Amino acid sequence: MTRTVGPSSQPEAESATSPKDVAPAVALHTGTSDLRALFTRNLRTSGIYIAFVAIVALFAVLTDGRSLSPGNITNVVLQYSYILILAIGMVMIIVAGHIDLSVGSVVALTGAVSAILVIQQGQPWWVGIVAALATGLLIGAWQGFWVAYVGIPAFIVTLAGMLLFRGLTLEVLGNISLSPFPSEYGRIASGFLNGLIGGNGYDAFTLLIFGIAVVGYAVSQYRTRVARLRYQQPVESFPLFVAKILAVAAVVMAFAWQLANARGLPIVLIILAVLIMVYGVVTRRTVFGRQVYAIGGNLAAATLSGVKVRAVNFWLFVNMGLLAAIAGIVFSSRSNGAQPSAGQMFELDAIAAAFIGGAAVTGGVGTVVGAMVGGLIMAVMTNGMTIMGVDQSVQSVVKGLVLLLAVAFDVYNKRRAGASR
Repeated sequence: MTRTVGPSSQPEAESATSPKDVAPAVALHTGTSDLRALFTRNLRTSGIYIAFVAIVALFAVLTDGRSLSPGNITNVVLQYSYILILAIGMVMIIVAGHIDLSVGSVVALTGAVSAILVIQQGQPWWVGIVAALATGLLIGAWQGFWVAYVGIPAFIVTLAGMLLFRGLTLEVLGNISLSPFPSEYGRIASGFLNGLIGGNGYDAFTLLIFGIAVVGYAVSQYRTRVARLRYQQPVESFPLFVAKILAVAAVVMAFAWQLANARGLPIVLIILAVLIMVYGVVTRRTVFGRQVYAIGGNLAAATLSGVKVRAVNFWLFVNMGLLAAIAGIVFSSRSNGAQPSAGQMFELDAIAAAFIGGAAVTGGVGTVVGAMVGGLIMAVMTNGMTIMGVDQSVQSVVKGLVLLLAVAFDVYNKRRAGASR
């Protein structure tokens, strides 16, 4: 028997669910859902920034403000810049689903090659730089060949490379240290740009450069927001957007003020900033960058989509060799020489920076900026504990626990996301 609804019952149904009453609730629900989705999607990255600020504040209290002094902030930039350079390449390797255990040995070998040419043979300082870069590219091509075209897992290839290149470093140096480099070479990691000294002793040039950088960041973020709105993607409210820009500007300019009151703008910081900008564009706005994420996210789908997986993997390791060579130049410049033991444990610091900065263990997730924040977290913790006089053994325990918690948080997020589907 079929039940019919008479005309008299229709007004009751309409009055119970009147569009006039439902529309505000639907709009409110949609806005809340978008905000919740936006927060959930950015929880990992936002959490890293919050953790970084909290760690900086914690060590500022524990060291009675010494960790935030102008001189110490400058030293942090100089001492950990090469780890951040390595982290740029390492996060790309990890996003593609690989790992590189050889970068510390490559740092040592490229620095040794430069030292042999410049210190021992008396070649111009720039010849050592070119030779180190060429060595890094050759090493990257060597490892990329075995990974991409022979099919040996990157873990095995780079583990062999760690032993191979450390042995070559000992052979090149004859198991002795070489020093010193010419002053021009030393300025790469220890030089400063401080051409405009203000009346109170601060460097106005540093403040000017950072001010320009803040304006550029604000313009870039505004253009990104407009583009997302054009495609009807969820974004934060405009007051929240402005507050975020102002917060970033305040932190950056406070950092610039500390540098300006020390020795000015470190040259190595300029090198690092250029690398961050270049690789930020490469990973987000180029075909190669999208292919790297596609390979790490779903190898089978990437292959079926026409991605040349072997070529991408090959060039990833060539790029890692190049960045390891740059880090080797910076480290040898900083230490004013080449030592057989240079670069030990650098690979672990770079891997830790990538994972703490949000890279996923399974690949497909990670950013250059996140790796930089992860590296800075490690740098601030190490520097703060050193100021406090904490033993190296305890420092290793703390850094190991931080890395473990970062990866555990990543696994937890994945399980939660899988359970919600």
